[in-house]
Amino acid sequence: MLTELKIGVVGIPGKWSTDTLADAVETRTGKRVVIDMGRVELDLATGRLLHSDIDLCTLDGLIVKKISATYSPATLDRLEMLRVAEACGVRVFSPANNILRLIDRLSCTVTLRNAGIPMPETRVTEDIDLAVGAVADFGSAVFKPLYSTKARGMCVISDTDGEQEIRNRIVSFQAENPVMYIQRRVDLPGRDLGLVFLAGDYLGCYARVPQDDAWNTTIESGGRYAAHQPTTQEIELAHKAQALFGMDFTTVDVAETQDGPIVFEVSAFGGFRGAKEGIGINAAELYADYVIRNLEKRP
Repeated sequence: MLTELKIGVVGIPGKWSTDTLADAVETRTGKRVVIDMGRVELDLATGRLLHSDIDLCTLDGLIVKKISATYSPATLDRLEMLRVAEACGVRVFSPANNILRLIDRLSCTVTLRNAGIPMPETRVTEDIDLAVGAVADFGSAVFKPLYSTKARGMCVISDTDGEQEIRNRIVSFQAENPVMYIQRRVDLPGRDLGLVFLAGDYLGCYARVPQDDAWNTTIESGGRYAAHQPTTQEIELAHKAQALFGMDFTTVDVAETQDGPIVFEVSAFGGFRGAKEGIGINAAELYADYVIRNLEKRP
């Protein structure tokens, strides 16, 4: 039986995760509303948030699967626009303010560390000399943009690269990233983990396994998904980490180390493909059902 609810999917038209979620919503509502935030107009005078001929403020709900193809400070502005819909009574999954805290890598990290969540050793600086010192102290360091996904823009700089080469590479990185986020490179046991949560409930865990000697495990770098059974300690740590952000759906990236599990990050949107290919979970369908249950409970 189809629901009368009007639900939009914010994402990237034509992308697998967006289309998979839109398919699940369409099956349950008979309507397919995919919203590209790059084509949305906010009219503050009238309080309308327009995508083509649809005023997003008239919908019952919006599910944010992807806010932009790449992350940047402009991504935050797109989320601010969604706050207008929220003010009009539209339920946004996950809430815009909650996603905002995860788009900026530093914001996510500070929240996790303030709560005592174990993470790789991290330093943040705008000073070239201090960044050089971080490489010397860490031996091998991963430089990460504050706004990026799937390891885009990241690079590894090691103390074996030579003093001038290290400085040159740091200068090059900082040209694109004035505030440098620097982490000690962690030796992974051939994988890192994605623990999937819906409304704070643990659904399952997949592993990302790198290809050959790639330094990261992302699928874009040739990695693959595999099923994995995490330890109780890993599940409890991931549960504690995601609870800090109040996400409706998310994935927590966890790494296993000799000193116990650590968290890399909490995802702003969660990994549908990892859940599907790694552990056979159709997260899109589960998420759509969850959204509809919550919207139908509203007075």
